[in-house]
This record gives sequence, C-alpha cells and structure tokens, in this order.
Amino acid sequence: MDILAESTKILADILDIEGREITPETYLIRELGAESIDLLELSVAINSRFNIEVNDDELFLRTLRLHLRTAAGEGRDAVGYLAEKYPALTVVRIAEILADMGGGPVLRVKDILSYVAWHGKN
Repeated sequence: MDILAESTKILADILDIEGREITPETYLIRELGAESIDLLELSVAINSRFNIEVNDDELFLRTLRLHLRTAAGEGRDAVGYLAEKYPALTVVRIAEILADMGGGPVLRVKDILSYVAWHGKN
C-alpha cells in the first residue's frame, strides 16, 4: 500500500482541497489550513484506513513543547528526549522540527507518513 497516496487522498477529502499538490514536505496547518476538527477527522481516517491505533498527541506533536520543557528541566538533550517520545520520527527530522519552531506549527505530511509506517511495522 502506498502510504503517501492514501494519506493524500484522506487529506484532500477532509480538507476539501482537491487538485492541490500535497507532498511529504507540505505543512498541515501552515499551508493546508488544517484545524483541530480536521486533525480529529484525520486521526479517525488513519485509524480506519491503516488499521493502527492512533495516539493524537504523538501523531500531531501536540505535546512537543511540554516535552521540550521537561527535557530542559531535567538537563537532557532535547533531540534525544524527543526521539524517545516520538519514536516514529528520525533524529534528523526532530532536529529539523526544533530549527523550524519559530515559523509556526511544524507538522508536515512526512510526519504523518512516518507515524503510519512506524506503527505498521510495530
């Protein structure tokens, strides 16, 4: 199964953006305008389509800033700590996220793809 193609169909349907190009680099909130209700629908659709249990906080990086504060409070390396909390993301992606946080919501399509792929293996 092509996770990108399936995820793109789901996103296009939920966000009513037929005809717009969605790539792994596309930001869900910044570029596609996804709102909290859209993310809820996306979570349900991913659960149904890929038959995986979805943890919304993990999938949508909702607790990212909380984890960063915890890591700082414990004197831990942020990248390493986040890698424990978000096992579907690579260390390289986590570093990208940390560098990108000043620009707004950091969730990209590739993060959804990684989540689905990782949970499909485990």
